[in-house]
Amino acid sequence: MIDTSCRQMLYNIKDWIKRECVLVIAIGLAIVSSFYQLPKASYIDIKVLVLLFNLMLIIAAFKHYKVLDYFASLLLNRSHTIRQTSYFLVGLTFVASMFMTNDVALITFVPLTLIIGDKLNKNVMKWVVFQTLAANLGSTLTPMGNPQNLFIYTYFEMGLLNFLKLTLLMAVIACFFFAILLHKEPQQEMNYQMVCPTIQHKGKVLGFTILFILVIASVVQMINYKVVFIMVILYTVVTNRALFRKVDYTLLITFIGFFIFVGNLAAIPQIKLYLGNILNHQGVTYLGSVLLSQIISNVPAAMLLAPFTGNWQELLIGVNVGGMGTLIASMASLISYRLYVEAHKEEQKAYFRLFTVYNVIGLLIFIPIMGILLWFIG
Repeated sequence: MIDTSCRQMLYNIKDWIKRECVLVIAIGLAIVSSFYQLPKASYIDIKVLVLLFNLMLIIAAFKHYKVLDYFASLLLNRSHTIRQTSYFLVGLTFVASMFMTNDVALITFVPLTLIIGDKLNKNVMKWVVFQTLAANLGSTLTPMGNPQNLFIYTYFEMGLLNFLKLTLLMAVIACFFFAILLHKEPQQEMNYQMVCPTIQHKGKVLGFTILFILVIASVVQMINYKVVFIMVILYTVVTNRALFRKVDYTLLITFIGFFIFVGNLAAIPQIKLYLGNILNHQGVTYLGSVLLSQIISNVPAAMLLAPFTGNWQELLIGVNVGGMGTLIASMASLISYRLYVEAHKEEQKAYFRLFTVYNVIGLLIFIPIMGILLWFIG
């Protein structure tokens, strides 16, 4: 009995480490580097953590009150063919990721895609792969679209217009990319209708919507983020305290771990000088951030390289382009992978192959195009 419980506990620990491998790596690097360099509290960027917390809490409220499901169902009921449905599903994920973050967009809309696939008796593997690409590419447009954007935007204090000058073209190219991919979907009639969930507690939803607007204003520095943080906390305490349990605290702890590791690394003169010299070249920053993202994913890649380069444009585009490629290049990609494989365990290898093919195609298209854009800007 004891052996069985021990094996189960070890299995649970192994499963948790597998699921939270980035968190484990971040904490491990922070601890190991602290033996060489004593960490300082100033390494931790409180503003980034607060902005992330605000966004996650409000998006959790929207999910809880079925706001996203309601609008998704409303739009999908307007589609009459398989091709229209594919456009709606991928388009919804693409647009939602700009404001709700790429991981939340996938958590929300991939299950809808799986439900529609079951109702239509259709294999939706390709749609899920396209949604994953859409979440990673759509989220590049805004500072709050994904964690690496929020970090780079805050770290370099670049301003919204400077940010959008770079990311807007990438989003436009992505639209053409998806138009080509989805154009081959059949024009077959579809009679399936989704039941629109009822939005309850509309007063609370209105309050969270106002707070969401204020959070966006704090991201673009139109209002003090500390004031908005207090407002978000107080309103949530009054309306629904259970929402605090739905915040992704592992992501926040992961950020803290990387903040400490990178801070310790940057405090060592030899390493700072060496990496600074390498990343001084714009092309190295761009290609380096793309390649590093393939290995450790784009969020830690952005945090690791930022202190050693002033080439924020190349870093920003590099880690966003680098979100395509391997399955771990963007941690959001693992979300759709898990959701699909849980529903279709026998198609795990097939999904991985299809995902890799389309992501490699995306990399081959976007690396040279965005590289040429950066060359002209530079």
